[in-house]
Amino acid sequence: MVNGPSDLVTPERRERTRSGAEHAPALGTANLNPFGDLHGVQHLTARLAKTLKPVFEPLVGEGLRIWAEPLAVQRFADYRAERPDGLTAWLPLAMAPGRGRALIAIEGKLTYEMLDRFFGGDGEAPQPLPSDFTGSAEMLLTRLANRIAEQLRPAWDVLAQIDFAPVPVHAPLSVAPEIEGGDAMVVTRIGVAQGNAKPHWIDILYPVSALKPYTPSLTARVIGGEPEAEPEWRNALTRAALGVRLPVRSVLAEPVVPVQMLMALKPGDVIPISFGPDVPVMVARRAIGAGTVGTANGRAAIRMTRFDPLELEDAR
Repeated sequence: MVNGPSDLVTPERRERTRSGAEHAPALGTANLNPFGDLHGVQHLTARLAKTLKPVFEPLVGEGLRIWAEPLAVQRFADYRAERPDGLTAWLPLAMAPGRGRALIAIEGKLTYEMLDRFFGGDGEAPQPLPSDFTGSAEMLLTRLANRIAEQLRPAWDVLAQIDFAPVPVHAPLSVAPEIEGGDAMVVTRIGVAQGNAKPHWIDILYPVSALKPYTPSLTARVIGGEPEAEPEWRNALTRAALGVRLPVRSVLAEPVVPVQMLMALKPGDVIPISFGPDVPVMVARRAIGAGTVGTANGRAAIRMTRFDPLELEDAR
């Protein structure tokens, strides 16, 4: 459910509590969250999680579960303080238009488990965990950053036209980028777990300053993609549409006579007509095909011999 708790049991959550997106600034303090309740961002994060399943399933294993946790708005320093100690990969993404930088944070243990599976292993991380990433691990992380960036643009399309692209970094990926501790960030979190195993967390952080131009869209309650109609409602609508009665008629002939003849017509006069083997068949005022005149059960009838294709423009 958008902006609601996930359906996971409580023990899977991180032990540290996280503040939600509803922030009421205290008197004399800066408001970290100028947006209010970020329904739109929460919704697109759930959409993004679904699209990332094919990306992570080969690296995590069959039975992958992937979901979106409730988002939060925090100072970057507070976010760093709440992260568990240990190796973390920091992957910056450029946001265009503008000069904003989003940030992906991936746990080091998850990275090495995926790397082991990538090379044919069972997904086991080395023990103890290294203090840095190997060249192979950084290559895998760079590929993941590209794949995530590819999925972010269509996920954000429901709110704003933002392009995301990985930013080349010259420092090791384990080194956190230089971001002011007081900078406010919208922190979205995606959970990844194989079967009933303990989940790992992938965080995507967006600077509040970079999102301010999109404020009206961010707070909207949106339904992304093509919503699927309720089966009961759709079936009722279909039955109602199929029950609509339309007039069907056929024109045997349309003779053309001069006005002088029409003015002189009297009972008993004969107007000659002629028609071919097929006559047009109409539904309302639209021709649907042609048929042959005959009889059926002692009544005049038409046997359909041809149907005209229905064009989309004809149905409007």
